Amino acid sequence: MGTEHSKNEEQRSMVFLRKGPKLPAWEDALLAGREPKSLLKRGLRYVSLSLIMKGMTSTPDFLWGLREVQKLNLSRNQLVVIPPSLGKLDRLVVLNLGGNCLKCLPKEIGLLRNLKVLFVNMNCLKEVPAELSLCRKLEVLSLSHNCISQLPLSFTDLTSLRKLNLSNNHFVQIPLCIFTLRSLDFLHLGSNKLENIAESIQYLVNLQIFIVENNNIRSLPRSLCYISTLELLNADYNAIQTLPDELYLLRRLRRIAWNPMDKGLHIAHNPLARPLPEVVEGGLDALFSYLRDKKEHN
Repeated sequence: MGTEHSKNEEQRSMVFLRKGPKLPAWEDALLAGREPKSLLKRGLRYVSLSLIMKGMTSTPDFLWGLREVQKLNLSRNQLVVIPPSLGKLDRLVVLNLGGNCLKCLPKEIGLLRNLKVLFVNMNCLKEVPAELSLCRKLEVLSLSHNCISQLPLSFTDLTSLRKLNLSNNHFVQIPLCIFTLRSLDFLHLGSNKLENIAESIQYLVNLQIFIVENNNIRSLPRSLCYISTLELLNADYNAIQTLPDELYLLRRLRRIAWNPMDKGLHIAHNPLARPLPEVVEGGLDALFSYLRDKKEHN
């Protein structure tokens, strides 16, 4: 009898130990009875975790214990806030927070010193924490479809940044800090409220794709014509009436482009002064010849 009683006691204690702390019902459903670490996928490059489209309004607490995760996708949920605990995941290389309801990012994001790719597009951000500039390895940053009108001056420290998407925000002018990001090869500022492009654009000497469609820009700066690396310049849907004579120097622009995905010069839906509309219809060679001749006779 005594032996049987002790066995029953041992079984009950083992069940108790296996259960551990009780999780909220929705987190428990997310795990489906599994250990949190079982959600991790180990690929050739990264240890990743995807919680895309899970209907989450807050992040699960078990997430912050998964210190080995390098690629985290929390996109297309209804997250309202990301807690300071994000800073614990200091091995993160890729973080996708797109398609949520975030109004701010925690300053602890600056602790993610290995971060290379960050998507926070399609949220409700009005500002970006200055601490993000501590992520010196950052190469790709998308802040599109938010309510941002300025960037911290400390962004000048993001010297590894190559691709920056700021489209569909509230920028009235291009933030000065952007002109110091010499590694940029992609810059998207479409669908903002820009009225001009500063001459300082010339400092982005590695820029290959520059998109400023759907703004209120009245003219393109002459200095833009000296970025010899440009392969796509999209200035569709603006208020441009004239083009700089030096535009023909952009020899990597191969054609007048009409498809948004095509490389070349996009200049459609602008009130170009005559004879520019007719010249543009003749193609890029005709436009460049016209501008070159015009410059030589001035």
